[in-house]
Amino acid sequence: MIYSLQAIVRGTRLVLEPGLRRFVIGPIVVNLLLYGGAIYYLIGNFGGWLDYGMRQVPSWLDWLEWLIWPLLVVALVLMVFFTFTLVSNLIAAPFYGFLAEKVETRLTGRPPSDERGWIKTGVDALGRELVKLGYLLPRMALLFLLGFVPGLNLITPFLWAAFSAWMMAIQYLDYPMDNNQVAFTDMRRRLRARWWPTLTYGGCMSLATWVPLLNLVLLPGGVAGGVMLWDRYYRSLPVPAR
Repeated sequence: MIYSLQAIVRGTRLVLEPGLRRFVIGPIVVNLLLYGGAIYYLIGNFGGWLDYGMRQVPSWLDWLEWLIWPLLVVALVLMVFFTFTLVSNLIAAPFYGFLAEKVETRLTGRPPSDERGWIKTGVDALGRELVKLGYLLPRMALLFLLGFVPGLNLITPFLWAAFSAWMMAIQYLDYPMDNNQVAFTDMRRRLRARWWPTLTYGGCMSLATWVPLLNLVLLPGGVAGGVMLWDRYYRSLPVPAR
């Protein structure tokens, strides 16, 4: 966990250096616009969502209302947060892909093993984000539905927290792996093989996204930190036999 924190802090400092800042400006603008839209939408709809969720609680669980209400609030906030994060990263993916490439070249002295041009790299980055969405959205939907199952909804906030760490690890460690032409299924295998740095890094990135304004630089800093973890923990893992 200590190295994950160090990587994010070091990465944040690195992306603010000359030559890398240009890849940070685009995602910052995107996130500012999305933040404004998400806050406006959340304020206008949150009360209705909460009332609907409480109406689904059976009468025999009325005595647990004091516990169900805050857990439902947490689950709804986490769901909105995940949706915002996925949309934000989908738009910022080309910037982050190029940023990860430049960071890897600067840190290791060699570029990623990728012969694609800039245009193809950007297009492929968007395609990779859609693959990630196809993997993450069904699991998000399942967790959301579990939040309305009596009894199970008491543990859904904890399931959301664990899923958040896994999702953020996939999101930010995927940029250097995609640049090095690691397939999405192979990427998940590598993350499972190094499960402790994977979850601690993902947990740190989840917390970083909740820091207002500062997260505008912590997120690209996490991309740079992901490059450091890729080089330290995942690059040397064997490629699966075809």
